[in-house]
Amino acid sequence: MTHSFIKNPVKNQAHSAKRVGILGGGTAGATIAIRLAALGLETYVFEKNKSLIDGPPMCHLHAGGNLYREIPDEDCVALLKQCIDILRLYPYTIDVRPTVFAVPTRDEGLPEDLLPRLDILTDAYRKLIAEDANNKVLGEPENYYQLYSHEQLIALSEREQVTVPRSVDEWMIPVAKYLDLNKVKFPLIVVQEYGWNIFRLAASAQLALADYEHAHVFTDTQVKQVMPVDCENCSNADHHVTKWRIDYQQAASSETKLTTKFATENTTENTTENTTESIEVDYLINACGFRTGVIDDMVGVKVTRMVEFKSSYITHWDDTGGQIPEIIVYGSRGTPEGMAQLTPYPGGYFQIHGMSKFITLFDDGLVASSKDSAQPKLPPQYVHYIEDGWDKAPLQARSQQAIDYVAEFVPTFHSARTVGNALYGGQQIPGEDDTLRVADVSLYSNIRYARAENVKASSTLIAADQIVDELTELGLIDHDTPANRNRYAHNWAYLTKHDSMAIDEVARTLAEQRGFPLAMADVNHGIGETTLKGFNTVNDAGATEI
Repeated sequence: MTHSFIKNPVKNQAHSAKRVGILGGGTAGATIAIRLAALGLETYVFEKNKSLIDGPPMCHLHAGGNLYREIPDEDCVALLKQCIDILRLYPYTIDVRPTVFAVPTRDEGLPEDLLPRLDILTDAYRKLIAEDANNKVLGEPENYYQLYSHEQLIALSEREQVTVPRSVDEWMIPVAKYLDLNKVKFPLIVVQEYGWNIFRLAASAQLALADYEHAHVFTDTQVKQVMPVDCENCSNADHHVTKWRIDYQQAASSETKLTTKFATENTTENTTENTTESIEVDYLINACGFRTGVIDDMVGVKVTRMVEFKSSYITHWDDTGGQIPEIIVYGSRGTPEGMAQLTPYPGGYFQIHGMSKFITLFDDGLVASSKDSAQPKLPPQYVHYIEDGWDKAPLQARSQQAIDYVAEFVPTFHSARTVGNALYGGQQIPGEDDTLRVADVSLYSNIRYARAENVKASSTLIAADQIVDELTELGLIDHDTPANRNRYAHNWAYLTKHDSMAIDEVARTLAEQRGFPLAMADVNHGIGETTLKGFNTVNDAGATEI
């Protein structure tokens, strides 16, 4: 095994190119890095974990925000736009299957309450397609959502299940067979909110960044300190910073196992001691997720925020009879009757959310910043889970509780078994509203600092665009370049070089390294090549991909 370490990565680099430092290699940091490296900025990503994008659980695109009855319609439209945008950057991460929404009989709401929003979203989707035909990534607008009556479901329950569904009716056969129709209200709502696979997302970002000579990725690396280098009136609240110094330390046991290009001119093999190194950058981006407050404190920015520890659980269910859609049963968040969410993966694996405090949420899992620090302090137990992994007994207990929770509505799910895995982490929430689902970035022009504030991963590309606008205003990049124009045409370079099989290979390696079943790195229904064809063409004038 070859051990690679970064030593003095900028010693021999030309100093003419502007440098940007990105702290954190989650969805936000990696996506912003792709955007900036494509523009020719020397982009340095520092990630504490051993690989990129290894954070809070995700399961689907939220393409319209239908999961959240409590958020405004305009936020749902924003989520729809962001999801279509991010899908075109990461198409091989998507599992093409519908999501079924059911209102339980115990709930005060009615399915009909959601129809005005769904009509708004259908119209918004239609307009996006009119602007760019390649935005038609969620199927036909008239199929964005469909309704199923009790009578229709009874009829479908009598049909033979199809192993690989090809129509919405075929997807709904197992729902009709397995969902307890006496416990839900009608109609059921089926929406084209596709699955989103975190292992394939990490693989896509890793391969994309490896293709850029200006992208330098430091994994298994701890940022020790950030300091202003060139600061004017630093004692004044309205001071100006034009350069930052990042002090970092890479773990001596770090191993490079995947296709990641490291920024190093001087690589030392089999180094056994940790050495703190430094780099100066012209702009600093804080993409540390739930740890963003740590950097805010170093920088001296006062901000109010919350952090929530959340977990979903991986189970195995042999009795599906074929592929099934995602099934969501609405409920009031945080109550004993919170939302239940059953997310399918290949191989009979399922991810479960139960939005109650004995499954996905935790009694003391939501914490806020203080007047003394921008960093909310999670209880030590949850920090231990994030950094070292779950303890076996509570993981087993919560996983079984999740199975029992879903089985109330899908009775045969009682036969599912825990597999000792979970997807979990801390989710940042800017401000004081724990229902916030749409946020992107905060910019501090005077000190050349930005903080990514992505509650949902789909907003990361929008955050990157806002940072590009900021860098343009500061004169660090040119305003109108082919690379910047190609971003909006989604001519992403890595998509011309890597197909779904390349993503498969890296995603499976990541799943194995993180202790998950290899099948979870795959998708049942990938985006078809015919759909991808329009994403990634070079125009006749000879524009280059980004």
